[in-house]
Amino acid sequence: MLRYFIPIPKTKKIVLGNVFKFTQTDKKKGTKTELNISLSRKQVEDSIDRSSHGVEAIVREDLVRIKAYIILLRSVIDHMNKPCNQEISNRFIKDLKIRWSSGLTLACKSSNGLSLASIFKSSAPFFQSKDMLFELHMILFIYALKLREKAMVLVSKADMVESTKAYREAAGVFNYVSNKIDHRDWSYIEKFPELTSPVCSSLTLICLAEGQAATANKAEEKGTSASLVAKLHYGVTQFVAEANASLLSKTNTQVKHLSSRFLDYVRTLGALHELKSGKHLAESLESEGELGEAIGVLRRTLARAKMTTQCRDDTWKSIFKKEREQVTTMMNKYECLNKTMMLQRIPVEADLPTLQGDKIVKLIPYVDG
Repeated sequence: MLRYFIPIPKTKKIVLGNVFKFTQTDKKKGTKTELNISLSRKQVEDSIDRSSHGVEAIVREDLVRIKAYIILLRSVIDHMNKPCNQEISNRFIKDLKIRWSSGLTLACKSSNGLSLASIFKSSAPFFQSKDMLFELHMILFIYALKLREKAMVLVSKADMVESTKAYREAAGVFNYVSNKIDHRDWSYIEKFPELTSPVCSSLTLICLAEGQAATANKAEEKGTSASLVAKLHYGVTQFVAEANASLLSKTNTQVKHLSSRFLDYVRTLGALHELKSGKHLAESLESEGELGEAIGVLRRTLARAKMTTQCRDDTWKSIFKKEREQVTTMMNKYECLNKTMMLQRIPVEADLPTLQGDKIVKLIPYVDG
């Protein structure tokens, strides 16, 4: 499978506890606990600054830290919104400096192909806000990225079932964030794709596409029929097409700020699985005795692959090239068989069966708290 670790947004340190303190009451136990939001925030900062290098234990620890901070952050925001805390909230907001930089605008690449926080130390601009919901939004966005990272780690361990689940969870968080953006006005913060609904919606679909890709690969391993595998692979392409439509929508002015590497990945992912779908459809047709149609499908598939803009990443290029060579070998084999034995007519493109998709991966809704 193709892999692309989206760079995690960077942040500046905030010492929240020095200016804003609350106690949380547990009515069942009758105890009070001071909310140490500064410590929780510091742990999240540490998680952002370090690279997991695809180590599952580190990713899981990061997720636990981020989830704990989200719960604490929601509690603080609830306290701030209480009328009795209005005065201290106003004083707190006056001194608040929440600063984040975008990760999606950085076209960076590491030596091992992982684009993570540790590998981009460029002078990306930081954007400042006094809105605690801006902080919550960015933390949720990072939580989704970390779930996606967990999914990719599990793919590398060939745990396709748990990987697909993690992709579905990531899609659910991105979808939640996308829907929440519609009710906020952050237009004053420019050049920040993470704050736009079209970008978050596209990331929802990309996670579903990646989960579907893991499902398609698992189906291949289990020996599922070629016709069904072809539909699963084309389902990936359909998800990607929807993601592209969201990214390139006329209402999305942020697409021009997205890194070329990110856009490259999206294009390559869709093209690769279209290639795979064509290969398996041809295999299904050949097994049914329709060798002429199978050859026609393979020719069309290779022609489509040549039209695809070549990606600049060497690893992705190698994966795409290997798949194209397999399709070429299959086509040559079928053409030889047809010339010597079957002698079937090869239909014109208009008469060839079209690729059909079956999108079976659904997001897991993210629930507050």
